[in-house]
Amino acid sequence: MRTWTDIDKEQTVATEEELSIVDTLSFLEAQRIKQGITQSEFARRIGMSQPQLAKIESMESMPTLTTLNKYAAGLGLEIKLTVAPLAMAQ
Repeated sequence: MRTWTDIDKEQTVATEEELSIVDTLSFLEAQRIKQGITQSEFARRIGMSQPQLAKIESMESMPTLTTLNKYAAGLGLEIKLTVAPLAMAQ
């Protein structure tokens, strides 16, 4: 999987999937901040080092679905995926 640094170096447009991860991570980070939890405290809570969490939140590292689930669970949230048919182009 590409990292945000790769996308920046290549000066390419992020895929829809990558943008979805950005949206999800942005929401989760905002919830962490809203709950008044520091990066250090939250990293300990979810079993991650603070530098790892900082890289994810600054988008230097692309989080996996497992990592996003761990992040959400640490905030008392749950990530739900939906499978739906693709819209047919007309």
